[in-house]
Amino acid sequence: MLNTLAGPEDRVTTAHRAKLAYIYVRQSTAGQVRQHQESTELQYRLVDRAICFGWPKERVEVIDDDLGKSGASSEGRGGFQRLIAEIGLGKAGLVLSLDASRLARNNHDWHRLLELCSLFGVLIADGERLYDPCAYHDRLLLGLSGIMSEAELHQIKVRLHQGERQKAARGELRLPLPAGFTYARDGRVVRNPDEEVQARLLLLFTKFGELRSARSVMRYLHRSGLQLPVRPLRGPAPHEVVWRPASSARVLQVLKNPAYAGAYVYGRRCRTPLGRRPGARSAATQAVALQDWPVCLKDAYPGYIGWEEFMANQRRLADNLNRYERDRPGVPRKGQALLQGIVVCGRCGRRMGLRYSGPGGNYPVYQCTADRQQHGGSRCQEIRALPIDAAVESLALAALAPDRLALAVAAWGEFEEEARLLERQWSLRRERAHYEAERARRQYDAVEPENRLVARSLERAWEERLREVEQIEAEYQSWRREQPTSLSAAERAQVISLGEDLPQLWNATTTTAAERKEILRLLIKEVVLDQHRERGRVWIRMVWQTGATSEHSIRREVRAYTDYADLDHLAARLRALVADRKMDGEIAAILNAEGLLSARGRQFSGGEIHLLRKRWGIATVKINNGKEANPRRWPAGTYSVQGAAEALSITPQTVFDWLQKGRLSGEQLARGMPWKISLTDSQIAGLRPRARNTKRPKTEAS
Repeated sequence: MLNTLAGPEDRVTTAHRAKLAYIYVRQSTAGQVRQHQESTELQYRLVDRAICFGWPKERVEVIDDDLGKSGASSEGRGGFQRLIAEIGLGKAGLVLSLDASRLARNNHDWHRLLELCSLFGVLIADGERLYDPCAYHDRLLLGLSGIMSEAELHQIKVRLHQGERQKAARGELRLPLPAGFTYARDGRVVRNPDEEVQARLLLLFTKFGELRSARSVMRYLHRSGLQLPVRPLRGPAPHEVVWRPASSARVLQVLKNPAYAGAYVYGRRCRTPLGRRPGARSAATQAVALQDWPVCLKDAYPGYIGWEEFMANQRRLADNLNRYERDRPGVPRKGQALLQGIVVCGRCGRRMGLRYSGPGGNYPVYQCTADRQQHGGSRCQEIRALPIDAAVESLALAALAPDRLALAVAAWGEFEEEARLLERQWSLRRERAHYEAERARRQYDAVEPENRLVARSLERAWEERLREVEQIEAEYQSWRREQPTSLSAAERAQVISLGEDLPQLWNATTTTAAERKEILRLLIKEVVLDQHRERGRVWIRMVWQTGATSEHSIRREVRAYTDYADLDHLAARLRALVADRKMDGEIAAILNAEGLLSARGRQFSGGEIHLLRKRWGIATVKINNGKEANPRRWPAGTYSVQGAAEALSITPQTVFDWLQKGRLSGEQLARGMPWKISLTDSQIAGLRPRARNTKRPKTEAS
């Protein structure tokens, strides 16, 4: 048997009427509350509908806390959250709203409301009918109403966005203008007529072209005592330009804003559900790539820089981020490694990283770890940085040597130009301070003397402006003492001398490592290194900024002589010196004078020459001809080891033992050279009795 649908009077029970009836009233914006009063009044009349359902007027409660708030989310809607709380506490028997869109514009909030109403047996009514969330068909209709309400909001947003984008495509959509621009009376965008604002922005772009880093520009402005113009979007005067201390974020905002390049851009940022902060009413936004901007109209404004310069600045800012995997060298940083960020592995073509070794971490090492990080293999190669840096540094200074005079003259002119720019900035700043003080004085003079209520306030404002003038004048005088506006004859001569002696300027204590790296990057684009191409040497390929390339090779330190760069030359030279009757100490001195170094990069010693002779089988120098055995007695009358052994009837080893114990006296010119032992007849007669138990040698000693 089929059940018939119950009417409204059958669905409302005594249990429902025992609880309260809640009327939820909402308008999306404050403008709708002011202009669409009929809609608001219609929602308040729902009280009569609740009375028709059997609720006494005193049992009907109106929730209108959310007037002027959007229903896209429950965040910030205290009235809706209060309604949810009342339902959860079991106080509600009926919820009335003009339609589903008044309660919620998203399915999450709508279905949460339906779930609570079904759990606590709360009825829902709109302007047309009554629903029971516990009934299947009513719940289905309510769910469809929520879906349509959310879809309606989506369609409204789409239509509004399409109209906005179409207007932006024509360049007619008014966008917030940054500091440096303003709207003229006819609606055109023009430069800010304030000369100080224009000069400060032009100075920022000029210094970024020189310093090539937003942080460096920020530090420069701080040192010069200059602030940046900012136009706040909120506040009591949202369209007035205010001056704020320079920060990296403010400098980046200016550099990344295409309006300063004269471009009208719409859609620089888009909404994203990721990164939304708790409690935020709107979704988070993320930057859109430059090539994906929906609308970009060039030459729409009278820009401060050209579009080509703007694009070059964006590439520079991207390269300043240290991303070796994306072929971005990063900004020159502190540290001894001169080629940080521009050194490339000659084996795999990837950019090489940097680490510091040694007890104090003072020895930089270029390393290529791409294979190890990506494939789990061994490091591609590691090269000590200091010898490479020294070689590249000498090549770079040699390249600058022909133009050293021109560089000195250019530095001279750049110094005077910078001083002129700063003098202009200070002049405009002082002029503004004096104008503000004069304006405050005129306001004070214009007030009636007997109106002390206003006169006292204007007097305080005048005094504040006068104090600002005094402070700016004191700062200006301090700047003039620290930064002269022109060079004296002696200072010009010093600049010329420093330009002619580039190594002295390069190695000066006042020149920082970051400045050396920046100078080097102006000359060299990248340096390719490979220490496995030649034995004991590092192959260097320098790519200059002009596009030219040059190849070089330097010797590197090795652990063993098997990896020694000039091994054949060293062995041949050692054999030639031995054949020339040179002893180990003399050979070491000759090799050091010729500029040869050991495997570890140090000078040779006599002991190291002795070890090399033993390793390569080079016999020691003999006094007769260097090949035959030593004689029994030397021409001076001294004995050799073999001669002393025969004279004393002992073994040669015993002779060595007695020499060590001091029973025999002798001399050796150098380690490995023949002994010259002094023996008299009385010494032989006294030592023979001690040698009765010794045996004759089976082999001859050399």
